[in-house]
Amino acid sequence: MTSQSIFKKLLGVLLAVAIVALPVLVSAADAAADAAAVAAPAAAAAAAPAADAPVPNKGDTAWMLISTALVILMTIPGLALFYGGLVRTKNMLSVLTQVFTIFCLIAVLWVVYGYSLAFTAGGGWNNFIGGLDRLFLKGLTPDSVVETFSKGVVIPEMVFMVFQLTFAAITTALIVGGLAERVKFSALLIFSVLWFTLSYLPMAHMVWFWGGPSAFGDPSGFLFGKGALDFAGGTVVHINAGMAALMGALVLGKRLGFPKTAMPPHSLTMTMIGASLLWVGWFGFNAGSNLEATGTAVLAMVNTTVATAAAALAWMFTEWMFKSKPSLLGAASGAVAGLVAITPAAGFVGPMGAIVLGAVAGVVCLWAVTGLKRALGYDDSLDVFGVHAVGGVIGAIGTGILVNPKFGGTGVFDYATNAVGAFDANAQIISQLWGVGTAVVWSGVVSFVLFKGIDLVMGLRVSEEAEREGLDLASHGEKAYNS
Repeated sequence: MTSQSIFKKLLGVLLAVAIVALPVLVSAADAAADAAAVAAPAAAAAAAPAADAPVPNKGDTAWMLISTALVILMTIPGLALFYGGLVRTKNMLSVLTQVFTIFCLIAVLWVVYGYSLAFTAGGGWNNFIGGLDRLFLKGLTPDSVVETFSKGVVIPEMVFMVFQLTFAAITTALIVGGLAERVKFSALLIFSVLWFTLSYLPMAHMVWFWGGPSAFGDPSGFLFGKGALDFAGGTVVHINAGMAALMGALVLGKRLGFPKTAMPPHSLTMTMIGASLLWVGWFGFNAGSNLEATGTAVLAMVNTTVATAAAALAWMFTEWMFKSKPSLLGAASGAVAGLVAITPAAGFVGPMGAIVLGAVAGVVCLWAVTGLKRALGYDDSLDVFGVHAVGGVIGAIGTGILVNPKFGGTGVFDYATNAVGAFDANAQIISQLWGVGTAVVWSGVVSFVLFKGIDLVMGLRVSEEAEREGLDLASHGEKAYNS
């Protein structure tokens, strides 16, 4: 039998099978179509509730991604350059290294346990700290969502998590300014881990943890339950870090030669660049804290602009009045003071209130880093306490005053009635004082104990020889400038 005849026979068999099977296949297809037609309404009905579940708006998600990147920018390189320009040449690189490394360290700790302890329910300890539901980001996927400040509006939980990561990192890095030019790098890293765990996480939970608009009656953090308003971190970030810097400065002692030896900033150019990056990044910090791309985010951006400008002018003109010359350092320092003061108030006050708040912060913080510092005799190298703690107190208390609708504020939203509630000025100021007092005491005690303990175990301060040589070479074996 030839191959051609075999092929013809096989082809005939295949045709016969197809002729027999075709009616069966058509019948089965018709049956399947009928079944699908019957099942479709039932499936659609079953799927209807899922379709009603809120989904993130792409615009809100994009805004939160941008805001997160802006806060990273304000830390590295913004804060690093601002601090780096303020120290002496021999310590420039050490400050850059400290800020950069702390950012990296806290980023890792945040995803391991920080986010969980700050932003999940803590059971019996819920007033002060969260739980372990999100330990190692357990159960957190790109599809997980969290509610914003609007009922039924959600964003991806992962973007909220990483946004809050940047807050934890910059807060811990801010403390560097109080210890600059004399702290051991190893001791600083150990302190950062412990302080982040024992001070930052409890404060973040106490101020910002709650059930959300759809579960506003659920247990919340202690200070949130007290009604304390903190839009973006006046207590959690600035008072918290400022008190830690003061405690560190007191335990470390003064730099060699302070205050008799002049220690001017080595590069005001770097400081101005850093301050400008801080200002730009702060739009993510404040406007991003709205969690949505809405009018309140716009209000926070406007307030961040005008409060900062007012503070820079107030500091500069006051300094000009008393010292006969306006300085770039004064304008830049005033801008940072304004950024600090508007942080807790950004989404709660009107633009005119923001200008008043910034102007007050500019003048009072100037006094804090000159008169108060001189009177008390502490050596907070880069004035973290005078700008961040004092500015944070002004902002937190000022929020309680200027949120009043009579002064152009937004009032306080009542989720039970889904409307702005009747404003009680005295009650709100008392709530703000609860926030300020808790931050001062909590961070002050925790920070002092940690600094003292680390000093006893391994020593906080570099040797006198290393301090004279400069931390760039003594601690890192490098120099910022080789020419």
